Amino acid sequence: MSDQRHPSSRGTPGSHDAQEPHGTVSRWWRRFRASPFLPATVLVLIVGAAAGLFAGSYTYAMADPTPHRIPVAVVGDTAAHEERADVFADAMSEDLRSSLQLHRYPTRAAAGDALEAQEVFAVLLIPGGGGEDGGDRGAGPVLEVSSASGASVAELLTEAAREVGEETGLRVAVRDAKPLNPGDPRGLALFYVTLAAVVAGFIGAIQLSVNARALNPPERIAFTAAYSLLGGFSITAIVDWGLDAVDFPFVHSWMILALTMFASGMVFTMFQTLIGRWAMLPTWGLMVLIGNPSSGGAVSWPLLPSPLGVIGRWLPPGASVNAQHTAVYFPGHQHVQPYLVLAGWAVLSCAVFWIWRHRHPGGRRADT
Repeated sequence: MSDQRHPSSRGTPGSHDAQEPHGTVSRWWRRFRASPFLPATVLVLIVGAAAGLFAGSYTYAMADPTPHRIPVAVVGDTAAHEERADVFADAMSEDLRSSLQLHRYPTRAAAGDALEAQEVFAVLLIPGGGGEDGGDRGAGPVLEVSSASGASVAELLTEAAREVGEETGLRVAVRDAKPLNPGDPRGLALFYVTLAAVVAGFIGAIQLSVNARALNPPERIAFTAAYSLLGGFSITAIVDWGLDAVDFPFVHSWMILALTMFASGMVFTMFQTLIGRWAMLPTWGLMVLIGNPSSGGAVSWPLLPSPLGVIGRWLPPGASVNAQHTAVYFPGHQHVQPYLVLAGWAVLSCAVFWIWRHRHPGGRRADT
């Protein structure tokens, strides 16, 4: 009788035993989620992945720069000029694994204006007609590069022109029509000052959120502007006055760096308003993983992978490098686009922060 009365009860302990591991895992997971170990574990994974992505992004952009459609001015409009220019350019294009974009100019002065306006990266003077437009009929080609327009492009064009000259037997003269500052022979100073401004900009915003959490929105914007002005001055003074690496137009360069720092700081503040404590992820991705390698500071835009060459112009680091580069080396041919990009990011970030300021983790009550 007892055997028939408890058939199901014999299965109950087994069912309980089968469910117990699941219950243990569930309790462990609840404790883990409530502990500081969950965000710490997530950070370990994020930092590990970010390190690889950081190295990968810079390697992808800079390890093997490949030219993509480099604009070059050709002086002279006669048939002889065009034929010789095409032959020489074709030989250079084959050597560069790319195609040069040739733009015809009737005189050397016109080509020089295009170089100053950064419409071309070099000027190719092909003998053929004689006189001012192309040199003597018996002379070899002359390639005028512009290190100030992009040291990496100038270096590649110089190497290619000399190799083509050796292959064709032509005596190719190469000269630098727009050299870099003597204190910055590789042309990297503007990239590094921009990198400093970008990183210091969002680190300043992070520190405000940690150590000055109670700042209200107008105060947070004001203090971001304050450290940006001071930081921009400090960078400009040290690189120019202290190291004599770049001859900055001081106030102009200072304001560019200050605007860069402010935009970077407010981008972090915007993301912190939208997604809270994980704001560093999109900020780092936008400014460092994508923005700095695509800025054109270390490797000129014509040598970057095509997507980066396009994207970089519309992000704060690329806009800052572009504005700084023109201010230092081409002051007579300013472009409004980089300033609009920097101002646009700053205004957008401030607007998002202001509209959704109630979501920002900082601030204090009006009566405190």
